[in-house]
Amino acid sequence: SLQLFNRNKILTGLLQACYKRPVTTAQINKIVDDIETELKNTLKTEFKTSEIGVLVMERLKELDDVSYVRFA
Repeated sequence: SLQLFNRNKILTGLLQACYKRPVTTAQINKIVDDIETELKNTLKTEFKTSEIGVLVMERLKELDDVSYVRFA
């Protein structure tokens, strides 16, 4: 389904996935900032939830495997 970009929804999902993991709030915010910038550059306003999920998982996989699996 298509949705508007929701920064808080992504942030909440990341915070849950990274709970009690060696990931800082700054790292989580950077992921959300990077995704927001990337999506704004597409000039679209609505995105498939799967598109956003892939972007989050790509960045999370580089950061912490356990958080990546939790998010997936």
